Amino acid sequence: MKTAKRTQTFTESVIREMTRVANRHGAINLAQGFPDFAAPELLKEAAVAAIRADINQYAITWGAPRLRAALAEKYRRFYKMEVDGEREIVVTCGATEAMASAMLALVDPGDEVIIYEPFYENYGPDSILCGAKPVFVPTRADGGPDLDATAAAFSDRTRGVIINSPNNPTGHVFGRDELEAIARLCIEHDAVAFTDEIYEHILYEGEHVPIATIDGMRERTVTVSGASKTFSVTGWRVGTIVAPPELADAIKKTHDFLTVGAPAPLQEAVAAGLESLDRSYYSKLAEDYRQRRDVLYDGLVAAGFACRPPAGSYYILADFSKLSDLPDDEFAVWLTREHGVASVPGSSFYSGPQRGRTQVRFAFCKTIETLERAAERLAALH
Repeated sequence: MKTAKRTQTFTESVIREMTRVANRHGAINLAQGFPDFAAPELLKEAAVAAIRADINQYAITWGAPRLRAALAEKYRRFYKMEVDGEREIVVTCGATEAMASAMLALVDPGDEVIIYEPFYENYGPDSILCGAKPVFVPTRADGGPDLDATAAAFSDRTRGVIINSPNNPTGHVFGRDELEAIARLCIEHDAVAFTDEIYEHILYEGEHVPIATIDGMRERTVTVSGASKTFSVTGWRVGTIVAPPELADAIKKTHDFLTVGAPAPLQEAVAAGLESLDRSYYSKLAEDYRQRRDVLYDGLVAAGFACRPPAGSYYILADFSKLSDLPDDEFAVWLTREHGVASVPGSSFYSGPQRGRTQVRFAFCKTIETLERAAERLAALH
């Protein structure tokens, strides 16, 4: 019997496994990053209205026209990017499919893809599925890119670099200087920037700068985002891609054969949100998450974890070495079972299992009440 060689090195998603562990022990789930609070009423009503209007059949493969128009206006309004909604936007089944579709379309066997670590767990497998070699580059202690190591990692085989800002799991927000340095390398080596910007509006410090707005990068950047985090609808699976026409055309073909299209009525609802919610919504989103961040951060520090408050996204990567000698996977299960708080083992965010052995990641996309209960349980550690 033939085996799928490209997937033999994959493990089951550690994040989703920890959700199952949390459910088994009745723990507070701070492992998987989905909110435990409601989506905006406007979006829910728009989804219901779309279903009642019988928008229930296939949308155009690369996205409903209304949503693509709303996205083009959003990028113009927030980032001064002029985007052709007909030729430069692809709507996908979540940002995860967006990244996979883009890489499958644009990366060939034998290519190399630079990935900063720690990293979201899908990036390595995405590269391997393309037959490419992932080249892992360590970040600084604060989560920022090591630019010397980045320069050393680029070669004549480099097809792309994956940038996730704000970052999961470190919370680092890539600054303009960092992006300009990476941009120079992409231009020099004729490489594509695959940039995951799903947390673009969950920002506490600095400024979100799409690398596509850096000189020379518009024609070589695939910008991935989506509705999941901004509108608290992780189960709707509406992801987005902005890319120049030549790259977008290739991605459309791959996306078509992977999933055909994202859910039609939910695309209409996301469009309604983009059309109707003004900047005050996004400001409140960030401020609400700042409060949640501070509750969890204070609770972790009081419990004896070593960590820093993230500048963006909704995760805290914490070191537990002062609390336990267990390796990260055993510590995460023990913490879930004995103290009722689930996290993700840190090693799942690194290329080698020896890395991240004293770290776990917590998600704070939960109500203040949920986070306060988690902090109370964690206090028993100290």
